[in-house]
Amino acid sequence: MSDFHQTGQVATFHRLGKCNLEKMEQDLLEISKHRGITLVLPSLYSELQGAALKNIVKELKEVKYIREIVVTLGVANAEEFKAAKKFFSVLPQKTTIIWNDGPRIQALYEELKNVNLNPGPNGKGRSAWMAYGYVVVEEGSQVIALHDCDITTYSREILGRLVFPVASTYMAYEFCKGYYSRVTDKMHGRVTRLFVTPLIRSLIKMVGDVKILHYYDSFRYPLAGEFSMITDLARINRIPADWGLEVGVLAEIYRNCSVKRICQVALCDNYEHKHRPLSQTNPQKGLNKMAIDIAKTIFRTLASEGVVYSPGFFESLRATYLRLAQDTIARYHGDALLNGLKYDRHKEGTAVEVFTEAIHRAGETITKDPLGPPLIPNWNRVFAAMPDFADRLIETIGADNQ
Repeated sequence: MSDFHQTGQVATFHRLGKCNLEKMEQDLLEISKHRGITLVLPSLYSELQGAALKNIVKELKEVKYIREIVVTLGVANAEEFKAAKKFFSVLPQKTTIIWNDGPRIQALYEELKNVNLNPGPNGKGRSAWMAYGYVVVEEGSQVIALHDCDITTYSREILGRLVFPVASTYMAYEFCKGYYSRVTDKMHGRVTRLFVTPLIRSLIKMVGDVKILHYYDSFRYPLAGEFSMITDLARINRIPADWGLEVGVLAEIYRNCSVKRICQVALCDNYEHKHRPLSQTNPQKGLNKMAIDIAKTIFRTLASEGVVYSPGFFESLRATYLRLAQDTIARYHGDALLNGLKYDRHKEGTAVEVFTEAIHRAGETITKDPLGPPLIPNWNRVFAAMPDFADRLIETIGADNQ
């Protein structure tokens, strides 16, 4: 991706040649003396068994500018939580582990539900949200970075490039989204390539000049899980609890932040992590469910911007999307041929058919329930409803980490 192209509303920072990692980390170390930086790692216990997370920990041991690492741990029993504490104890940075399945944190979740502040079901969205709350009330960092724990091609450069645009006072960005290519002997990233981008462009054709659609279309990898932001945004952002998490976060950033303070950065030449099945016959699993959840989030976001869905809208959208996605397949086929990559047009076409049906299912849901389940509330509302919650959150997490 070594080009100079600026995609639209959002500033794009490219990877132009080899990075001077030593200089960048030295600059970040100087910055960190005045601006604390916390890294949030949403992790399942099962990821502790994989090679990807072991390598991530190995790389993080060499990072000196991170003030604190917050591991927000999911799907772990008491013994597994104890094992996780031992696993991450090798990190030289201050390291805090949030045991989301533990009785203390679960009790806090129940308290929130009792005052109609539903933190959503167990999952990455809720785990990340709880970590943001901890960073906010702990008050030691002005910058939060987050990346996943299944990146098999991870290096310190990814973290440095992700953090720098927000941490640097010379750049003064408030939110930074990572992007990258995902290629082995073939192209990956089907949901972004074949669903999200054609869907956004189909919606632009149908509803016209709605600014948030052009904003979405500015991102080169809108579903990337890596981003950094100022801590103040963690106070005011609401987020979805399902697979609409990434596009939902982008919508909240759009509402709460000037577009001039939003950027995206190329993190690496190539990025690899686990691949999910299409699950073409089961809309409750895999990329099928992911597409449905993403579409619902986008449709509800547009409704909140004043878009009115007339009868037949979603059927017309399916037809518009299908034609555009089929044209997109032809483009990727040519790209693959030119670069000597494997490309199965039948499998790509099958994915588009599944995604077309996902639009139908999402449209049916929106028609029946335009508002849907509430987003996870922002932390300002939680603290307003429960003024002592901040202190008890610190106490609870501290007790688990003793």
